[in-house]
Amino acid sequence: MSNPVDLFDLTGRVACVTGASAGLGQRAALVLAAAGAKVVGVARRADALAEWAAATGKDAAVVAADLSQRDQIAEIAKQISAPFGVPDIVVHAAGINTREVADDVTAEGWDVTMNLNLAAPIFLSQAFVPDMKARRWGRIVNFASLQTTRAFPGGLSYGASKAAVGQLTRAMAEAWSKDGITANAIGPGFFPTELTGPVFADPERAARNAAATCIGRNGALSDMDGPLLFLCSDASSYVTGQVLMVDGGYTAK
Repeated sequence: MSNPVDLFDLTGRVACVTGASAGLGQRAALVLAAAGAKVVGVARRADALAEWAAATGKDAAVVAADLSQRDQIAEIAKQISAPFGVPDIVVHAAGINTREVADDVTAEGWDVTMNLNLAAPIFLSQAFVPDMKARRWGRIVNFASLQTTRAFPGGLSYGASKAAVGQLTRAMAEAWSKDGITANAIGPGFFPTELTGPVFADPERAARNAAATCIGRNGALSDMDGPLLFLCSDASSYVTGQVLMVDGGYTAK
């Protein structure tokens, strides 16, 4: 029997992580690089990406781009593939929550939310799938949410996009798993990131969220490391089409 630890080794793999300039996306980029992958980080903020790449070293590259611009995704995919080749792993962590309540949803807010949270994962993945098929190996990890299955006040567009991500993940799995490509999603609970800044800015609200979990606390960024590495590695070779909730048991209640 080989060493089970080797299942999590990403040496020789190339990963693309969107939303790599901050929060859970940046954490994902750090984890995959630490596991041996060459990582291309994608985000709009070039300065934050450059800081991450400098800290990561020679096996990191960056692409400063706005994935909400659907007509640019084909070109962005080419830029991502330039440093190390077409990725074996793609983690779709980029996201936006306009926090527009139902009565105030705008066409602009709806469109940017759907483009970044839903359209970017399918069209960017689609650009990499032919090479993944040729290798008979690929890992697609989408970012779901508590709102994939539950409604929260405010952020109607965000909730709709994340519910759709759940089905997108299953549809990707149905289409591509026979070619060695697994597609899964991670559903974070409440973690202290820029996206959840308004939540953690209210101590009482943050405390209520912590109390609503089975564990009794909100998430720490390190809580994402193991689940993410699992879904990006050989350890999850027979897992596809699943939404793995990393929420301290919030959705178990």
